[in-house]
Amino acid sequence: MGSSSSKFEITKPKTSGGTQEEEYIEDVVCKVQDIDENSMKTFDLSEHKVLLVKQKGVISALGTKCTHYGAPLANGALGDGRIRCQWHGACFNLKTGDIEDFPGFDSLPCYQVTVENDNVRVKAKKSDLMANKRVREMAKRKCPSIKNEKIVVVGGGPAGAICVETLRQEGFQGDIVLVCKESFLPYDRIKATKAMDFDVEKAQFRNDQFYKDNGIEVYKGVEATEVDTCSNVVKLSNGKELKYNKLFLATGSKPRRPEIPGADLKNVLVIRGYDDVHYAHSQLKPESEVVVLGSSFIGMEAASYCVGKVKSVTVIGRGAVPFGQIWGERLGAAVLKLFEDKGVKHIGNCGIAKINDNGEGAVSSVELTNGTTLKCDVLFLGIGVTFYTDFLKSSQINLRENGSIEVNEYLETNVPNVYAGGDIAYAPVFAHNNNKVAIGHFGLAHYHGKKAAENMLGKQDPIKSVPFFWTMLFGKGIRYAGHGKFDDVIYHGDVEGLKFVAYYLKANDVIAIAACGMDPVVSKFAELLNQGKKLTRTDVQEDTLAWSKS
Repeated sequence: MGSSSSKFEITKPKTSGGTQEEEYIEDVVCKVQDIDENSMKTFDLSEHKVLLVKQKGVISALGTKCTHYGAPLANGALGDGRIRCQWHGACFNLKTGDIEDFPGFDSLPCYQVTVENDNVRVKAKKSDLMANKRVREMAKRKCPSIKNEKIVVVGGGPAGAICVETLRQEGFQGDIVLVCKESFLPYDRIKATKAMDFDVEKAQFRNDQFYKDNGIEVYKGVEATEVDTCSNVVKLSNGKELKYNKLFLATGSKPRRPEIPGADLKNVLVIRGYDDVHYAHSQLKPESEVVVLGSSFIGMEAASYCVGKVKSVTVIGRGAVPFGQIWGERLGAAVLKLFEDKGVKHIGNCGIAKINDNGEGAVSSVELTNGTTLKCDVLFLGIGVTFYTDFLKSSQINLRENGSIEVNEYLETNVPNVYAGGDIAYAPVFAHNNNKVAIGHFGLAHYHGKKAAENMLGKQDPIKSVPFFWTMLFGKGIRYAGHGKFDDVIYHGDVEGLKFVAYYLKANDVIAIAACGMDPVVSKFAELLNQGKKLTRTDVQEDTLAWSKS
């Protein structure tokens, strides 16, 4: 209905300590009956917007856009006491605005609501309305002392970055050290395959001053070389040793290089961090012929990025279509057609036998296992990952055969006070019957960082993870929630036109769904799983979307 016609007023309450007075805006924005139970709607507050949510008879007012990439939350999924963003799955608490699931770092502003004579009145700080995001209050670090408890976080990705912030937000006043292998502060690594020419300075989640202000010591361009779990010491590549009381390991995954002759030649490239893609982007010239080995998400995203920048792009995949094992052959074929329509050539059921040298130490061509030879100026490798955990082999931390680290429901390893999260963590997955899996999802890494921090401080709150993944291919956003191997798929919509929902079933249970152009259905499914509920074959067989409307 929009806002009422009553004139808004600005109040300036007094503040203590001589700080600048806060400017507030207050007005009636609607009638109670203008918003239905279990619904969300945006209303005007002066020249600004607020999001109203009614649930269990209570009206909450919050910021209107997801703090991650600015999705309008009125189009998101309303869960039990929280909103889940329809684009990438971030969740915000209705009462506090605090971010509860990820990706993203900032919480939503939450505004004061009063109801009088069926009029809904909202009062908000003008600065909050303008920013539409909020950093949770941080505890102050005690004066540095050898008596301070010290928590060391190894890994400058999203898990490590969220962990150090959460420690301060949860009241920890001891010493915190964040060790980053790259020469940058933690940044939005998801841009690496989606936008290789991104500005890493702008992509950093926080700046140096933020960490300084919050008493978080950061080592950049330094990696851990050894962990002595008997003496509680982390040894670093710069020669320093860090004594810790508690340790969080989130070193992530490293791209796999195949054992193929010529794999070490120049311009045979992996994609992981900024340095990788910054160099790769510099090699993409109009006359370049690009080959991508592996029809993985990283491989296909790299291929899509190259289109229009180079002479040709060819993907070599071991399956007949991309993503066949993950999403099924039908959806894989639809994605393949999208790529072929854009000029990408795909050679399936194939691999590379040899990478040839141009005589100057760089790739010139690749010989395929089917006998074909392709000219190649740049070869991208997208054939999976291993883990950055070799430095732990001399510790008492148990490493699995593939290098991942098994943790319990609190993300604690077999060594007390040592925790692990993100890609390297072989951890329980709530949406997968708490079976343990190592999953390399961006949002899940954030979540692990938060829960590890809380549990290191004694909260003992088990993780309740619902994997949420997305990819963007030629403007088509495909989202996926859930986990597990499926034995049947039920489709709704136009799969070949990439406007669909796919339900992946194991026996009679829907274990995951994928969708494109059907927001917020994947977020609704993720919230359903988060509440411990499930969909069955019966729920989706006849009226495939009825469940999402209830």
